[in-house]
Amino acid sequence: MEHAGQLDLSCRDWEARICRRQSLIPDAARGINPDESARAIKIFNKLRLPDVPGVPAMAVAAGEWFREIVGVLLGSIDRNGARVIRELFVLAAKKSSKTSYGAGLMVTALLLNRRPRAEFLLVAPTQAVADLAFMQAAGMTQIDPDGFLQKRMHVQEHLKVITDRNTGAQLKVKTFDTSVLTGVKPAGVLIDELHEISRNSRASRIIGQIRGGLLPIPEAFLAFITTQSDEPPAGAFRAELQMARAIRDGRVANGALLPVLYEFPDDIARDRHQWADPANWPMVTPNLGKSITIERLVSDYETATYKGDDEIRRWASQHLNIEMGVGMRTDGWPGAQFWEAAEDAALTLEEILIRSEVIVVGIDGGGLDDLFGLAVVGRCRETSDWLCWVKAWCHESVLERRKSIAPRLREAQAAGELTIVEHAAEDIEEICELIDTINKKKLLAAVAVDPAGLGEFIEALRDIGITQEGEQLIGAPQGYAMMNAIKTAERKTENGTLKHAPNKLMDWCVGNVKIESTATAIRATKQNAGDAKIDLWSALMDAVTVMVRDPKPRTTPVPRLYVI
Repeated sequence: MEHAGQLDLSCRDWEARICRRQSLIPDAARGINPDESARAIKIFNKLRLPDVPGVPAMAVAAGEWFREIVGVLLGSIDRNGARVIRELFVLAAKKSSKTSYGAGLMVTALLLNRRPRAEFLLVAPTQAVADLAFMQAAGMTQIDPDGFLQKRMHVQEHLKVITDRNTGAQLKVKTFDTSVLTGVKPAGVLIDELHEISRNSRASRIIGQIRGGLLPIPEAFLAFITTQSDEPPAGAFRAELQMARAIRDGRVANGALLPVLYEFPDDIARDRHQWADPANWPMVTPNLGKSITIERLVSDYETATYKGDDEIRRWASQHLNIEMGVGMRTDGWPGAQFWEAAEDAALTLEEILIRSEVIVVGIDGGGLDDLFGLAVVGRCRETSDWLCWVKAWCHESVLERRKSIAPRLREAQAAGELTIVEHAAEDIEEICELIDTINKKKLLAAVAVDPAGLGEFIEALRDIGITQEGEQLIGAPQGYAMMNAIKTAERKTENGTLKHAPNKLMDWCVGNVKIESTATAIRATKQNAGDAKIDLWSALMDAVTVMVRDPKPRTTPVPRLYVI
């Protein structure tokens, strides 16, 4: 048993490995405690699947990919009894037997446990999933040819609790809820389908409390086993997924979290022709030949195609772990598929003010349950490229009225992409200060606004000298009249002459845009009513309606410097 210092749990060659269908377990994770790993696998192998004809043992029914995970995670105990790999993040598609295998992992952990009266938790996103997980775990303890597990384990179905009579330790199956997960101090936790749990606005906080409860127990572990989300990743799911990817890619050193992510390399994931090819599906189907076959997936995919593109995208996210992003929708804004490539990581508001000869500010405002979007679009004096920076404001009541997007808004706030205000006048005051700064630098051509519901804002602009009479306040055409701006922006995004600063909230808005066509025109709306916001994108389009008119600089051009 060897362990010294922090492990390198990266798997930098994961793309080559997954293309060859090789193990995604990094070499550094192996060999921490070979005896304990072998013992964990031996116990796991003897468990039986209670809902499969013939109740086969895991030794023949389980996929080798998960058997490896069991051995590495549960076997990572050092000479001092401390667990070296304390966290696990598994991303595997539907029909990978995740719930059954997860139940088997937790029963194995209960049997390996030496701590008296230890508590293990299997946390499910819904009551239905919790019932299934408990049925699997309880069934594994009751179907034992030798009768050993029936004698050792006490199953209380009404409480969803399995108790080890030898140690008094318990495995409890719970539905994710603040009232039952706050203040726990477990020895092991498995959270099933994190992408579903992340819809709870308090998910990040509760997971943080669970992590805090694990700290006093040296052998404790936290495991996430999840499918990709059928919406752009957000909240706790996005945060944990990003961390797992960063560790896997070697961008973050963390010797305590093991990432096992069955997802396509970027070049395949971004190319529908490639990810829709069944020849590539085995890469992200680790349980192939056990709980799923390519033939069944093909049949299921064909059914999805009959229902349209929305169902195809949902299917791909669930069965191929394709991440929903800004370019995944065929009825979306055509510029969306080029939006990520148009990002300039070095671009900031200050940079735009320095480089631009003229600036248009676009505004899309809303009520107390909406976002207030601002887009600053500058025309570069050297290249004439359009340079874009955006920011949003919202009232704190939005977090209550739009609970499904509250985690995303909190992330945007932390990133400086969104300001959450307590009083309605605060957003207008901050926006006017920014516009006034641009105007005093003699860069402002105009403020372009969606006139609906902005009476208070227009009055505030008048106080800083921005008026319609002065030709610096312009009502941006809406609906079908915005077609020129929409098409111009998508062309400039594709050809690289529109560049934008990094902003995840804007990326989300771009992905939410839906383009509706008639025989002679187009107009933009939201993909889904309610919580799918597009305000920042709309603010950009408002700015573009003026920038396409080629506004003239108000200052004398800065002379160019030539090196001789």
